[in-house]
Amino acid sequence: MTADTDAHVIDDDAAVRDSIEFLLRSARLTVRTYDSAAAFLDALPAIRSGCIITDVRMPGISGIDLLRRLKEMRVQLPVIVITGHGDVPLAVEAMKFGAADFLEKPFDDEVLLASVRSALDRSEASAALETERAEIRARIATLTHREREVLDGLIAGHPNKIIAFDLEISPRTVEIYRANVMTKMKAGSLSELVRMALAAGAMKSAPDR
Repeated sequence: MTADTDAHVIDDDAAVRDSIEFLLRSARLTVRTYDSAAAFLDALPAIRSGCIITDVRMPGISGIDLLRRLKEMRVQLPVIVITGHGDVPLAVEAMKFGAADFLEKPFDDEVLLASVRSALDRSEASAALETERAEIRARIATLTHREREVLDGLIAGHPNKIIAFDLEISPRTVEIYRANVMTKMKAGSLSELVRMALAAGAMKSAPDR
């Protein structure tokens, strides 16, 4: 199953699972439920989207253990942790492992819905950013070796003359390569080119001079 899902609810307590599922479906969100973190991890390869709502205390793999595993696996889905009364230290630990939010039982329905919507907005923005990064990396991959060298010089803040000196070519040739880079990268300005390089993680440290 690879359909997009808004929320993945993980709790070993069936009554809690059903209650949260009913609330989220009433708000017209799509929901999948799991009776354990292990069951969720089994389904994870087919999961593309949504936020995770998990109890912090569960038999087997706890909410904290799940967060650890998701972090190790570099899973970007936002996680909302539900804690019992007096479990604030666990909630703080969960935040350290990347939880987007934590809610103490009993929680208000509107507070949970607001937290889920915020997490979904964050997830959507993260997905859009990753799509943009992939597109920029694809453009960078079309550059020739020399064009990439010129790009590195430009995003390091070097003027054409310095780039020409470093590459042992003429400033006029640098201008030609620079024009090619701007065209292939679909950048309208040098500042846009630098923003793209930052987004794609293509920035290099400028060498000391």
